[in-house]
Amino acid sequence: MSNRLPYSIRQDGENFSVEPSIGGLATGLASYYRDHNCVWVGWPGADSGALGEEGMKKVGALMEDRACIPVFLDAGAVDAYYDGFCNSTLWPLFHYFHTSSTWDLPSWEAYLQVNRAFCEAVVREYRSGDIIWVHDYHLLLLPAMLRTKIPKATIGFFNHIPFPSYEIFRILPWRREILEGLLGADLIGFHTYDYVRHFTDSVRRILGYQHTSGEILTGNRLVKVDTFPMGIDYARYSRAVEDPAVREEAARLRRKYGGRRVVLSFDRLDYTKGIPQRLRTFDLFLQRHPEYRDGIVLIVVAVPSRTAVREYQSLKRQVDRLVGEITGRHGTIDWAPVRYLYDTLPFETLVALYQIADVAVVTSLRDGMNLMAKEFVATKHDGLGVLVLSEMAGAAAELGEAIIVNPFNIEEMVGALKEALTMPENEQVRRNRWMQERLRRYHLLHWARDFMQRLEATKTRQRELEASLLSTEQRERLIEAYRVAGRRLLLLDYDGTLTPFASRPEHAVPDPALLSLLGALTAEEGTEVVMISGRDRRTLAEWFGGLDVGLIAEHGVWACRPGGEWRLTGPLQREWKEEIRPVLERYVDRTPGSFIEEKDFSLVWHYRMADPDLASARVKELRSMLFDLTAHRDLDILEGSRVLEVKSAGYNKGRAAAEWLDEGPWDFVLGVGDDWTDEYLFEALPEGACSVKVGMGLSKARVHVRSLREVRALLEDCLLPDGGQEI
Repeated sequence: MSNRLPYSIRQDGENFSVEPSIGGLATGLASYYRDHNCVWVGWPGADSGALGEEGMKKVGALMEDRACIPVFLDAGAVDAYYDGFCNSTLWPLFHYFHTSSTWDLPSWEAYLQVNRAFCEAVVREYRSGDIIWVHDYHLLLLPAMLRTKIPKATIGFFNHIPFPSYEIFRILPWRREILEGLLGADLIGFHTYDYVRHFTDSVRRILGYQHTSGEILTGNRLVKVDTFPMGIDYARYSRAVEDPAVREEAARLRRKYGGRRVVLSFDRLDYTKGIPQRLRTFDLFLQRHPEYRDGIVLIVVAVPSRTAVREYQSLKRQVDRLVGEITGRHGTIDWAPVRYLYDTLPFETLVALYQIADVAVVTSLRDGMNLMAKEFVATKHDGLGVLVLSEMAGAAAELGEAIIVNPFNIEEMVGALKEALTMPENEQVRRNRWMQERLRRYHLLHWARDFMQRLEATKTRQRELEASLLSTEQRERLIEAYRVAGRRLLLLDYDGTLTPFASRPEHAVPDPALLSLLGALTAEEGTEVVMISGRDRRTLAEWFGGLDVGLIAEHGVWACRPGGEWRLTGPLQREWKEEIRPVLERYVDRTPGSFIEEKDFSLVWHYRMADPDLASARVKELRSMLFDLTAHRDLDILEGSRVLEVKSAGYNKGRAAAEWLDEGPWDFVLGVGDDWTDEYLFEALPEGACSVKVGMGLSKARVHVRSLREVRALLEDCLLPDGGQEI
């Protein structure tokens, strides 16, 4: 599904005609969808208000014959959603023209409404086993909407425009909604690694989800983010130069331009494409190199685009003026330096222009990919022709043999044009052959297959993780084992397991419902509950001292029986603190938002409230420094959730829990935790015990649950119906 169908409707009275849609996405994917048993969902380009009920039925029948499902929109919705939020908010923002973005609540509401309309259309069409592939910035909310309606669906999303850096994206008032919408997909694809990095950075900073090798754990689902540079139908463009109609058109154009060198600029008329900058470059080039006058022509093809948007109207006037100025300054009676076409071109004419061009200038100010650059290279059978390509276009990551330029540097652009016009033929051939071979291998079909293979691999990975989730049957067996047991031992972590993390440790106070639950568990005959935490003993005593629970503090350093006194689990030293504390204090000064927590036998550097990027860099530096300082000391360095802790070595949750485990035999043992410090506990549990990890990922635990809410619900359901206390 995409904003536009590959076919558009034209209405003439009561008659309707169908013609191919204009646009890179519709053109690029048209051949794939026809050959792969696809149904395409999108807008047919007609006003539903003007069509009426009968007209929509006729259009639906016409589109059904072409395996298309129309989503009908009236003129008001198109204006607010497409011209409004899509192209006056998202398009400029994502292309780094944020000062041109508008923040309009009605257009946002229209965007929501249209995404919902697409969702309803897809849900009606969906059959079990279908793959849903959502395309581009018009439908950023759709994946999450579909996930809500069809939880088990396979959903891919591909973004065809840049994804901006966090500093730009954060400006958007609806940034959370956009990210959450995208994370409804299983696989999210971008053209370049930079866009992937910008997206994962925004997800981490705004939503708090970390990623590992492009895998984002959203709490209950794994989402994969990856790079897929879109290709072209290479064979189509490569073969087209042999088409008689193309050859005839190319011969006509060569005669028309009288043997002059041809520089081609072909783009949609969009402010992101840098057309005014190209015209100014050509103007300056002719001033610097008068020897090229009357021997060169710049052909500017500007395809009309979003003509209702004010910025595009202004751009049209600017281009018209520049063309006139250059012609007036340099032209003669026999020679017009610029040939300007404000129109769409038939395929044969476009390929003929590619073929006769000595140089193609594709110097976008920002571009997701730019397939025109690839099409130009594909048509060069003899290998002659030079591509001048913007480093701001996604294609620059693949077409490194082109002359790569900064489109904002006019001096560099002028120099690149001179280099292109004087490049030896053997050098042109060498560069083009390398690029052609790359484009031939990674063509459009390969791109689509690659995406689909990665999508299936992501679903396989999700299934592997879900296989370790506590199933309904396992849950029932665990509860039954608890209920029939005579002696039970529950070993429970606290932060992230029974209560959410807080920005500061002292704020994660147990709520009344949790205290009531723990009280009910300890009141059960034969049940012993032990809280095993990294927190200091004073906090644990303050929070849980009134309950009949055992307590283990500082990851196993201190232990306390119900109603008893705290005692060390072994001989420990703390003189090392005087050397380590100044190091941590230095990093507190260098990392705003971080702070030190001091326990009896450990020091903890917290960075949950620090800037994520800065903290990521600082924690690596600090970890490396601490490893050096503690290399010959009996100290451990522990990494938890946004914390780095230095503590005396040899003491962990597993060793501390052994004191209770050795008092067996126990009929039922349960250990629950959420981070790697709990792995020591899972490892220490005896055979037959149940170990539960909160969250996904590798673990020694036997099963996983998605959230701490499931942990609390499980403990509540374990309570015996007869004799158990009401929570």
